[in-house]
Amino acid sequence: MHPDVKHARVPGKLLIVGFGSVGQAVLPLLLRHLVLRPGQISIIAASDDGASIAQEFGVAFERQVLTEANYVSVLTARLGAGDFLLNLSVDVSSLALIELCWQCGALYLDASIEPWAGGYTDTARTASQRSNYALREAVLAFARGKQIGPTAIVTQGANPGLASSFVRQALMNMAADCKLTVDKPRNPEAWAALAQGLGIKTIHIAERDSQTTPQRKQRDEFVNTWSVAGFIGEGTQPSELGWGSHERELPKDGARHGFGCDAAIYLNRPGMATRVRSWTPLEGAFHGFLVTHGESISIADHLTLRRNGQAVYRPTVHYAYHPCDDAVLSVHELAGKNWQPQSGQRILRDDIVRGIDELGVLLMGSALGVYWFGSRLSIDEARKLAPYNSATSLQVAAGVLAGMVWALRQPQAGLVEPDDIDHEAVLAIAKPYLGELVGVYGNWSPLQNRGPLFAEELALDDPWQFKNFRVA
Repeated sequence: MHPDVKHARVPGKLLIVGFGSVGQAVLPLLLRHLVLRPGQISIIAASDDGASIAQEFGVAFERQVLTEANYVSVLTARLGAGDFLLNLSVDVSSLALIELCWQCGALYLDASIEPWAGGYTDTARTASQRSNYALREAVLAFARGKQIGPTAIVTQGANPGLASSFVRQALMNMAADCKLTVDKPRNPEAWAALAQGLGIKTIHIAERDSQTTPQRKQRDEFVNTWSVAGFIGEGTQPSELGWGSHERELPKDGARHGFGCDAAIYLNRPGMATRVRSWTPLEGAFHGFLVTHGESISIADHLTLRRNGQAVYRPTVHYAYHPCDDAVLSVHELAGKNWQPQSGQRILRDDIVRGIDELGVLLMGSALGVYWFGSRLSIDEARKLAPYNSATSLQVAAGVLAGMVWALRQPQAGLVEPDDIDHEAVLAIAKPYLGELVGVYGNWSPLQNRGPLFAEELALDDPWQFKNFRVA
């Protein structure tokens, strides 16, 4: 078991909004590693799922659906200066809660930037307006001029969240393996220069979840190892990726947003309908879903070098996600129903019998070969480390814990992203819950074994062009 080390003190109240798989996973870690009494904590959730877990820990639980009409009245009575709002909900606007916390002096953390219910599927809005890029730009616009004030950390879970720390640790590891004498970069430009010097052209958040149960997916049922609503929400958003400076041609269904940082593009198709080739050390080559995630945009933006206002270096960054096998079947059924959700939903946790979540970042383009750095966590080890967890939820909970500790230690940092946080401090808190944290080189490229059976249009002179990764 992880030693009972207290990393920080919560001076006021802790309000948890949303208590699904991640909320249930992180509660035991917060009580274990923060100076925090159960009586300081209250939970607001849209359903009674997890109420018995809250009761077990002596934590107040209230079933309450937060809406645009009621959130101010519901939350202002519960939050004040020095309190902490941990937002693990879906269908609740992150920006609205951030603004409220700023006004009342409370700290804030979420694991993804969410819109109000219906924001992902509002047909009155364009694909660009429904994107994570747009959600991030709105949050960053609010943050301008607020560098000092109550700390609000957005998108600090596993991915997004730990993925940004993995990238920076991977860059430092590769620099050491190249025998380079490199001081730890202190700003985004220095990190971007390091990535450029190492030849990094493409970064995947490459994940393979192999957890499984004896009760396989049934007809008209969506099965997953974390939030079903969360996965369907992000999976039916437009596919998004940070767009590298080495890329020669925009995909035929790709488009730029025309506003903001211009570090990313979107595809005019959902992420659950977009597949890419990727690689992890244990799984080997696989096809993953290019589902939009905040880190695809923020990592690309933070690793951009500009000269006279023009981007001269940026890697392509995107998610390559192979969820558990029953989730893949669920996605196929969902697509066949034209993205209308199944009537049944099931989160796998206590019934998982075997498997691991192999979650990391894959850096490509270096002369050393591809380099994967990340967490290998099995279901057996996850259960030994913390109750009410699967391997997937514990990786997210570890990122949430690390982010909360950082915020409590720096309570006046304003609004920050994972890429703004000291990666070593984050990994020091999260590492005990990540299983094996390893870096592995490989000789894989998306061009391997291509073409013998069917002719393909490939960029043979540059393996790292996006067209080579995409599955037609």
